[in-house]
Amino acid sequence: MPPATRISRPVLIVVFVASSPNTVSSSYYDTFEPDIGTPGEYEGVPGNPVVPVTLRRRANATLLMLARNSDVDGAVRSVREMEDRFNSKYRYPWVFLNEQSFSDDFKRRVSVLASGPVHFGKIADDHWYQPSWINETKAKEERDKMEEEGVIYGGSLSYRNMCRFNSGFFYRHPLLQDFRYYWRVEPDVHFHCDMNFDPFVYMHENNKTYGFTITMYEYQRTIETLWSTVSDFVKEHPEYVAPNSAMNFLSDNGGNSYNLCHFWSNFEIADMDFWRGPAYTAFFNYLDLKGGFYYERWGDAPVHSIGAALFAGTDRIQFFREIGYEHNPYTHCPTEEDLWKRGRCTCDPAHSFDYDGYSCMRRWDRMEGR
Repeated sequence: MPPATRISRPVLIVVFVASSPNTVSSSYYDTFEPDIGTPGEYEGVPGNPVVPVTLRRRANATLLMLARNSDVDGAVRSVREMEDRFNSKYRYPWVFLNEQSFSDDFKRRVSVLASGPVHFGKIADDHWYQPSWINETKAKEERDKMEEEGVIYGGSLSYRNMCRFNSGFFYRHPLLQDFRYYWRVEPDVHFHCDMNFDPFVYMHENNKTYGFTITMYEYQRTIETLWSTVSDFVKEHPEYVAPNSAMNFLSDNGGNSYNLCHFWSNFEIADMDFWRGPAYTAFFNYLDLKGGFYYERWGDAPVHSIGAALFAGTDRIQFFREIGYEHNPYTHCPTEEDLWKRGRCTCDPAHSFDYDGYSCMRRWDRMEGR
């Protein structure tokens, strides 16, 4: 009897054309037939018949991780779980970014796990290190104060570099220019449920800009002047505010003050055409020149959240309740029994962070009329 052979189908590539140097208009970048059955099923093995396969559309998207070489063990765990729970079905590419060159060991250990193409990139110095207009004496004084007060990452310059990069520069990296959507994956996170749908395709077909799983309050001490800066920007540029903005998620008094709610950006699935667009570009540049990323500790989570809520609007933000996700110490676990079973979830719905006292999920529900 001849050895069993794995049946693979050809990939049909569809070329996309960018509408401008700053935006990508393609919805889908290819259509493909996945391998017959599931991994381990072969033609000619009893109990594993050849079955018809449906063409799958795959969005113009990538999985994205910012990591250092020292994060390799955590990166391996995250890549493995993402592949097992989702990407082995779709084979999306991965992009890894680092402010230093990736080591051969890092490349080897993550590449062997990826089902799609893998790209490694170094971040340009002017996208990572603090800009020339920052008064380092003043910035260091503020870092020292925060460290004395016990503010998390209060004394860290590298953390501030990361927050600024994630807020306004990652989507400008050359490796991301041909992609429209990204899914941010952190080292050492967990994906607890099988994902039986493609969130990238869902985002496009439903005109969604930003997707989240966890929402919470920001630490006031780190963003003391952020909201006043946002308010000044909105007064100068009211044309950028969406008619159906999610202001009521961010503020309890029509925008006079910030209630500190934001989407936890270590998980986000989003449309980079929005970040590259005129509203968010003007918004980020305005914030950047104020220096709050260094004089305070403005995080990319409130910056992205405020930008999406105000300039994209409520109906373009998606809560992915089906996706079981954990970034220690918080977990989103589907609480609907059918979703939990369908996803073969390993998390405990009773321990989901959704309606914890520090979560903003109730505010989001109220704003959506639930």
